Amino acid sequence: MTPHFALSATVLESTDAKALAIFYQRLLGWQINDDEPGWVTLRPPHGGGAGLSFSTDPAHVPPVWPAGPGDQQMMMHLDIEVDDLDAAGAHAVAAGATLAEYQPQDDVRVYFDPAGHPFCLWIR
Repeated sequence: MTPHFALSATVLESTDAKALAIFYQRLLGWQINDDEPGWVTLRPPHGGGAGLSFSTDPAHVPPVWPAGPGDQQMMMHLDIEVDDLDAAGAHAVAAGATLAEYQPQDDVRVYFDPAGHPFCLWIR
């Protein structure tokens, strides 16, 4: 019999877990659930789905995107569905995101969070 598995969160590393959590709190409107030195969690409202967790790693090196040979590779990114790409992009920038120079698709916008992790806003 297969044991039960439930994805509870994706963990993002940064040099300052609290600062990165506050960025995603502003971006997503989620509340901080746990706030300990070096570890912060956000959970979506009403218990819906997996949350985000943030861990402090003083040696964190931001990925390069798009990466070239020898660059710190992106290991993962977040895809965030939105209903208005322009309004969501403006909100992301106001929260502290940076628009990536390279944009691979018309219906997706790539941004970097303050720790350098890329994330995509997309619309169906």
